[in-house]
Amino acid sequence: MGSLAWDVVDWRRQVSEVYREVRHERDPASAHAAWATARGRLLATHPASPVPIASRAGFGGVAMAPYDPRFRFVVPVDVDVEPERREVVTGTDGVVPFERVGRVVLAGLGALDVWWIATYGGGLFLPLRDGTSGGTSYGGGRYVLDTVKGADLGGGPRELVVDLNFAYQPSCAYDASWACPLPGPGNSVRAPVPVGEHHVPVPTRAPAGPD
Repeated sequence: MGSLAWDVVDWRRQVSEVYREVRHERDPASAHAAWATARGRLLATHPASPVPIASRAGFGGVAMAPYDPRFRFVVPVDVDVEPERREVVTGTDGVVPFERVGRVVLAGLGALDVWWIATYGGGLFLPLRDGTSGGTSYGGGRYVLDTVKGADLGGGPRELVVDLNFAYQPSCAYDASWACPLPGPGNSVRAPVPVGEHHVPVPTRAPAGPD
């Protein structure tokens, strides 16, 4: 576990740095382009990548939709929500408890629950399942915010930047041996969200070399 632990530490540091740069970039489209490039590089080369080692040589990078500013929202968080608790078995972090702490309303799409990861340190978690899930995007849904892992787009007190262009696949989309928290009914919308990371199956093995 020793080497893996340090790999995970480095992965989280790099992800946190990428999102820090996103928050400081004034142009969301430029921030998104830099984020997509960095995400593809990490997935393809980092030792803690969820892409299986045997598949990395054939990994063609992330399939990312062009940036669309209509899917960027800066919204207040409604904290007057009924408490709810979920306990989810994950691939690396054991049983992780989630507590619903708010809700955001995205114009034209609907409402999404905001969760607090109720473990040491804590963090916000905002997953999404939409009309593209199981089609152009991963069937289990995508993540927009996961601040424990550094995926934080910013905001103010009880306000969040929810930019769906940054919706990304969870680790289990790349390797079925991972167990990931997936969106429940309160994080599902009927409308399609065509932006963000699209689902491209990862090859099961590296392609054969030239004859």
